Amino acid sequence: MAWRSAGGAIAVRAAIEMIGVPYSWGGGGVNGPGFGTGRGAKTWGFDCSGLAEYAWARAGVSIGSTTREQWRSGIRIPKEQAEPGDLVFFDNDSHSPGPEHVGIVVDATRMVHAPYTGQSVRVDPLGRRTLLGVVRPSTTWMNGHVRGSAAPDGGHAPSSAAVNGHAAQVVLQ
Repeated sequence: MAWRSAGGAIAVRAAIEMIGVPYSWGGGGVNGPGFGTGRGAKTWGFDCSGLAEYAWARAGVSIGSTTREQWRSGIRIPKEQAEPGDLVFFDNDSHSPGPEHVGIVVDATRMVHAPYTGQSVRVDPLGRRTLLGVVRPSTTWMNGHVRGSAAPDGGHAPSSAAVNGHAAQVVLQ
């Protein structure tokens, strides 16, 4: 999978740099990790939509702060056409239609996300039975400029992050 979006590459790198940060219900946003609300009020970290909002804000793109806002932040594309940085949504609650979880596509088989209370930001397999759809965020930067289509590094984008005090590297292809 080639990098077609510089913004997507930046978003993935920003999210991967947060590997190991705790999940916090309602936590995080455009400025990075933060204390959540309710059951996340005492935990500094990210919930799934806070991580996605932060990652895309680092790329200069506003996608909204909730999973439902993010579901409407761009165009829906087939899973087979997903590229790094695209948002992948899951419907985990059959009694409440719509997305309840969001991750950021790393490659054709993996996503980076803040999974749930008690866990930390991590990379997991993309394929799940609760997959609702994939959204490619709008191509407009926060300041109104159009995002370019060239990859910042011309192809593969390795990124490293500290995970529990140890260096980790995820190679994005």
